[in-house]
Amino acid sequence: MTAVRRVAVIAAPPVSMFNLAIPELLLAKVEVDGGPGYETVVCTPVPGPVATTGGLDLHIPRGLDAVDGADTVILAGSGPIDAPDPRVVDVLRRVAADGKRIASICTGSFALAAAGLLDGRSATTYWAHRERLAARHPTVDLQDDVLFVQDGSLVTSSGYAAGIDLCLHLIRTDHGAAVANTVARLALVAPVRPGGQTQFTHTPLPPERGVSFAATRAWAMAHLDRPLTLTDLARHAGVSVRTLSRRFHAETAVSPLQWLLHQRVERARELLETTALPMDVLARESGLGTADSLRRHMLQRTGLTPSAYRVSFSRMTGKSKGEATSGAR
Repeated sequence: MTAVRRVAVIAAPPVSMFNLAIPELLLAKVEVDGGPGYETVVCTPVPGPVATTGGLDLHIPRGLDAVDGADTVILAGSGPIDAPDPRVVDVLRRVAADGKRIASICTGSFALAAAGLLDGRSATTYWAHRERLAARHPTVDLQDDVLFVQDGSLVTSSGYAAGIDLCLHLIRTDHGAAVANTVARLALVAPVRPGGQTQFTHTPLPPERGVSFAATRAWAMAHLDRPLTLTDLARHAGVSVRTLSRRFHAETAVSPLQWLLHQRVERARELLETTALPMDVLARESGLGTADSLRRHMLQRTGLTPSAYRVSFSRMTGKSKGEATSGAR
């Protein structure tokens, strides 16, 4: 049975209730081998009433000693960002020295920077405060236009809802794409979107800004193994190809074919992690056509060949994993 992973979420006042709710909302939905995948505890520098940015107080009974038993520490966005609580900064340094994974949502990156943990490393933060962070901590390699960035054991996300993408990324890293996508469906949020990791640098899909083509996108997701064309998508949506292209881009900020390619590569990654399918079959199932096409797109999107990706991220063990990698390209 898979061991339960322990997560400590730090709430430094005044804390954003939205940021604080994201880890509990998503991690609590993870089920592995019939049991919970995570045990999550919220902690704060001074247990008791904790002020929020919304003017309410939350009662948090656990102090920062809760991080001692955690595998991962998540810092929710909070303030004052220019003067992070020194007790939180000290704890972050200690956690980092222990080699534990640390993640920040929104402006939580300011405390990581104050602890010196982001010096010379890639990171991101809420776009409205990017210049502020850059001015205060010029040695941080701040990334633009990404949902989240992972650099070693540190993961930082941009503002608000990007914390959802960060937590789904943590789930995917720990338990695989299938589990993460199940959680996304249960929470009624977008499937796992890559965010710009140091080792897998590429631009993620922007947040969707409309739902008029949601049914067509869902239909396409169910038929990724087919050679879908713009005409196929337009026919399903009941519009012309020209209208489809214009309105689809307005809703997703990418063209229909770019969106399809992204989803096919994501399907390929999930199949590489969870099945022993030969590469040519996997390429057909994901809609990428051939093993050569699969290899090319995996290299472009992840920096790894399909076989290397499978070796690194397969959720299978023993003989099945050996069979899965034996015919990989």
